[in-house]
Amino acid sequence: MPPINPSAATLVVIDLQARLIPAIQDGPGVVANTRRLLTAAGLLGVPAVYTEQNPRGLGATVPDLAPDPAAVIAKMTFDATRAPGLLERLPPDHAVVLAGCETHVCVLQTALGLLDRGRRVHVVADAVGSRTHDNKAAGLRRMERHGADIITTEMALFEWLGTADHPRFREVVALIK
Repeated sequence: MPPINPSAATLVVIDLQARLIPAIQDGPGVVANTRRLLTAAGLLGVPAVYTEQNPRGLGATVPDLAPDPAAVIAKMTFDATRAPGLLERLPPDHAVVLAGCETHVCVLQTALGLLDRGRRVHVVADAVGSRTHDNKAAGLRRMERHGADIITTEMALFEWLGTADHPRFREVVALIK
């Protein structure tokens, strides 16, 4: 699988909601890595889309991630590809980079839905979370077995940059130091 091309990728942030994060193992770390991805995406022109699972019950996305309300898709389905509006926001030639929670539920089902539609899927292992380590590990293994590429935040950032000569190199590298 080739490196992720920032001009042909979309970041999808799944259900990082304020009421859910306290129950997620290393929730603050998941949010921090997602913030790094979002900041780099903004610097490098990678579009971002957010989903919120049952926002009436679980509330909005954590304020630290500050999504543009126009970029948020409310859903009741666990597989975000079944929610009205998501697929329309993913250009057909774009790889999809996934962050969010829970790894073994909404991230997994969304990844499987995207893979079933022939999409390239990259799951950012340190930017996804579950309530337990076992559930997260099982979700990552299943996604990988079905063809998702399991990466880290740093892998995504450096693939998006492509070269140390990139004009935004210093700004992006500062996100991980």
